[in-house]
Amino acid sequence: MIRRFTGASKYVLDEELAKVVNIAIALEMPLLLKGEPGTGKTMLAHAIAEALNMPLIVLNVKSNMKLIDALYQYDTLTRLNDARFGDSKRDVSNIEDYIRMGKIGQAFVSDEKVVLLIDEIDKADSDFQDDMLDVLDQMQFDIIEIDKTIKAKHRPIVIITSNAKRDLSDPFLGRCIFHHIPFPDPDMMRRIIRVHFPDITKDLLENAIKVFYELRSLDGIEKKPATRELINWIRALRADPDFDVKDLVKGDIPYLGVLFKKSPDLFAAKEYVERRKGVKTSIRGRWFR
Repeated sequence: MIRRFTGASKYVLDEELAKVVNIAIALEMPLLLKGEPGTGKTMLAHAIAEALNMPLIVLNVKSNMKLIDALYQYDTLTRLNDARFGDSKRDVSNIEDYIRMGKIGQAFVSDEKVVLLIDEIDKADSDFQDDMLDVLDQMQFDIIEIDKTIKAKHRPIVIITSNAKRDLSDPFLGRCIFHHIPFPDPDMMRRIIRVHFPDITKDLLENAIKVFYELRSLDGIEKKPATRELINWIRALRADPDFDVKDLVKGDIPYLGVLFKKSPDLFAAKEYVERRKGVKTSIRGRWFR
């Protein structure tokens, strides 16, 4: 009997998401999470593994990945070298010695139930997506080189994330439980920040969040700062012995490079800050008042 998921030490969970996670676990269906980067999709799988005391296996999906890579790999090169040089303790006639499990394969052969995170499924093509769910439905796959079927010892808890960069097929969507994680509103963000910084002052908390959402709302920003950037930014502010929260009130916003990771976004943020302070600023090297 798996106990209910109610959150973890560093993961703030709303009631709706808690219900969705527990329904997915009860129905033994993959949970598909969508939302912009930084909304906690990936961290949810870590939180579930922590809270339920289960191992976490992570499959990071790549655009050129084939399903077989996620199931198993046949190391033909090592077998060839062993046969050529003859200094290995392995029996080159036993192909099974050269089979290595991929991430899904590892989840299937594990002696204990695991959480399987399939991260950024939207990077893969539709054939990969649909074939992968066939395997997860059947809880088995074949290793053709040794004519062997691998059956899951325990059905893993499957969490699938998508940044919505590519549409997922209707058959794929139909076989998952779906939940969209919105970006945290300021009240939820306060709860998240207090979890990471229990001793944060009210002045720093309120002013940091106010500035953060103000910067997120700038027009033309390609990669908006997410929760992890806010956490790292507060960490940087607290680590600076010369920082005073009054600086934020006055519009002096340090360490913008912690919040913005693309040069055009960083330039736009710096120009915005300079305009707020009422001093001369620069656009692509030209100065004006």
